[in-house]
Order: sequence, then structure tokens, then C-alpha cells
Amino acid sequence: MQPVCVFLQRGEYEAVHQGLSIAAAAVAMGRRVELYFFWFALERLVRGRLDEPDLELRDDVNSTMELRQVPTCRQLLDVVRDSGQATLLACSGSMASLGLTPPDVEPKVDGLVGWTSILARTQGVTDRFFT
Repeated sequence: MQPVCVFLQRGEYEAVHQGLSIAAAAVAMGRRVELYFFWFALERLVRGRLDEPDLELRDDVNSTMELRQVPTCRQLLDVVRDSGQATLLACSGSMASLGLTPPDVEPKVDGLVGWTSILARTQGVTDRFFT
């Protein structure tokens, strides 16, 4: 079965949370997942900003997510990684554009890929999600 591919580009908390929620649901169903991190989602991952919601103009949601037992992005990522069914990949072009270096990024992902590799890896994949 083809993997579920999730492309995380936007760095807003809710966009990263949505992508990781999709990935967590997929691994819970026994599906393999490939998570592709680009631009500001990559920056959020590398900088370790996965724990605290920072929903712009929504302090009512920010302050109650924990009370509602909504998992953080880090908790979702842990579920995905602990499943053994996920591969995390960082776009090398986004990395360079953000001024990140391989030593910054490599500890957080399973590999660095460019668009040629991304296109080859995802050819024919029907379950693709973009955030």
C-alpha cells in the first residue's frame, strides 16, 4: 500500500497540528506516512516550537487546549515517530533558504531531500495532504 504523504509548509501552529493529526490518524490505521517539512513548518520543527499553541488572535483557544486535552504538535509527532511507520524528510532548498544547516536539521528528520527526490518518492501517491 502506498504511504500517506503530508506536506507541511506553513509554520502556523494550527497548520502543523493539522498535518501531524493526519499523520497520527494514518499510523493509527496501520498506514505508512511520509512527512515532508518545508519552509516555516521546517523552521518550527528545527527550532523546537512544537509545544505551545500560538494561535494568532485566539487566546480563548490557546488557553484552553490543554484543558480540553488536545495533544500538542510534539505529542502528535511522538505518536507518529513511535509508530515506526513514519519517515520525516526536510526539503534541502527550504533549509538553505532559511539559513539552516544540515547539522541544525539532520537530528530532527530522517533525511534531507530535494525536489527531484520528492517527486520520485511521491509519484503515483494518491493520499497527499498539504498544510
